[in-house]
Amino acid sequence: MLTNLLLKIATKGNTNYKNKKIRNNVGFLSGIVGIIVNVTLFVLKLIVGIVVSSVAVTADAFNNLSDAASSIITIIGFKMASKPADRDHPYGHGRIEYISALIISFMVMLVGFQFIKTSINRIMNPEPVAFEWIPFILLAVSIIFKLWLGIFNRSLGNKIDSSSLKATATDAIGDVFITSVVVISLFASRFTAFPIDGYIGVLVALFILYAGYSLTKETLSPLIGDAPDKELIKEVENSLLSYNHITGVHDLIIHNYGPGRTMASIHAEIPANIDIMTIHEVIDRAEREISKNLDLHLVIHMDPISVDTEEVAEVKNEVNKIIKYNPFIKSMHDFRVVGKGDKKNLIFDIVVDTINLDKVSSEDQLKDDISSAIHDINPQYNCIITVDKHY
Repeated sequence: MLTNLLLKIATKGNTNYKNKKIRNNVGFLSGIVGIIVNVTLFVLKLIVGIVVSSVAVTADAFNNLSDAASSIITIIGFKMASKPADRDHPYGHGRIEYISALIISFMVMLVGFQFIKTSINRIMNPEPVAFEWIPFILLAVSIIFKLWLGIFNRSLGNKIDSSSLKATATDAIGDVFITSVVVISLFASRFTAFPIDGYIGVLVALFILYAGYSLTKETLSPLIGDAPDKELIKEVENSLLSYNHITGVHDLIIHNYGPGRTMASIHAEIPANIDIMTIHEVIDRAEREISKNLDLHLVIHMDPISVDTEEVAEVKNEVNKIIKYNPFIKSMHDFRVVGKGDKKNLIFDIVVDTINLDKVSSEDQLKDDISSAIHDINPQYNCIITVDKHY
C-alpha cells in the first residue's frame, strides 16, 4: 500500500510508465527512498556496532552506506540517461543507466573487499562482543525495512523495466540475508567466547562480493550487447506477417540503446510482381504501426521473391527437401532463380543456429554439400548460398 501511495505521488497518478518523464520520476523516487532508508539503517547499525563492538554489524552498516551512495548514483544515472539525443550521441544517452548500475556493483564489491580485510584482522585479534537486547532488537527491525526496500525497488523496476532498479532490489534482498546472519551471530555471542564475530564478518563480506559480482555480470551484458528478448522477436515477426502481401520475414536485427531506445531492422519477403506503390504504402504503414505498438524504431527492407513461375516453385521445392534433412539448418529465405538457358544461378540464404556452428566443419563445406546435392538433381543450376546465423 505504501509503495502504491509513493508511486501515485511521484507520477501524479499517471501509469504510462513508457513515458520518459514518468519513467524518470519513478527512478528518482527509488533513489530518494533508498537514500532515506539506507542512511537511517547505516546510522542505526553503526551505533549498534560500536556499542556491542561487532565488526560484523559495522560491516553491515557500511554496506548500507554504500547502498545509499548507490541510490545517489541511480538518481544521477536516470538524470543523465534522460538527456535528449545530440550530434555526438544520435541514439540518445539511455545506456548511461546501465553504466550507473555497473558503478553500483563496483561500489558493492569494494565494500566487500574492505570488510574481508577487517574481519580477518578480527579473527587474528579477537575482541569480546557485548550482547545487549536493545541493539539486537533494532537490528532485527532493520531487516523488515530492508525487505520492504527490496520489494519496493523490484516493483518499480518491473513497472519501468529498469536494470538499475532491479539490480538495487537484488542487492537489498541480499542485504536481508546478510543482516539476518549478523543478528544470529550477535545472539550466538551470548553463549560462546569463540570469535564468531570475525568469521561472520568474512561470511557477510563474501555475500557482499557475490552480490557485486552478480550485479556486474547483469549490467555488463546489455552494455556489451546481449541477445534480444525472444518474446520481442516473436512480436516483431508476427506483427509484420499480419500485413497483406508480406509472405515471409528474416534477418531481424535488434539494437538496444537503453530502456525505451530500441532500434530494429528486418527483411520482408514480398511478391516480385506486386505494384511498387502498393507495397511501399504497406511497408510504410507497418513501420509506423509496429514501431508505435512495440515502442521501438523499425526499419523494413523489401525482398522481392519470384514465386509465380512453375520453374521457381519446382526447384524451390527440391531445395527445401534437401535442406530439410540437414539438422544444422533452421530455414531458407530470399530464394530466386537468375539467368536464362542451360546455365542458371540459384541464389538463396540459409539460416544456421549458432548452437550448431561448432558442429559444422565450415560454412564453405556446408554450402558445398548443399550445392552438390542440388547439382546431382539439376546439373544446370549453379548455387550462390549465403549463410546467416540465428542467435
